[in-house]
Amino acid sequence: MKVTVRVFASYADTIGADRVTVTVPEPPTVGGVRAAVAALSPALPPRPLIAVNETYATDDVPIAEGDEVAVIPPVAGG
Repeated sequence: MKVTVRVFASYADTIGADRVTVTVPEPPTVGGVRAAVAALSPALPPRPLIAVNETYATDDVPIAEGDEVAVIPPVAGG
């Protein structure tokens, strides 16, 4: 399954785009998305946070067609 993933901040800078389309094996899960995104660049961390439909998700969460998937970089505030 092809999944479009939103990418933010330093991750977008590393990849060179704010959205990428990755191919995820069936059944599509967050773990498959995580692996596909990490493979795009060795500069990306192997286990970035991923949100599905604006909720943080673990690797076993299934991805359905039309879900909004986002890779969330570390955030600091102050």
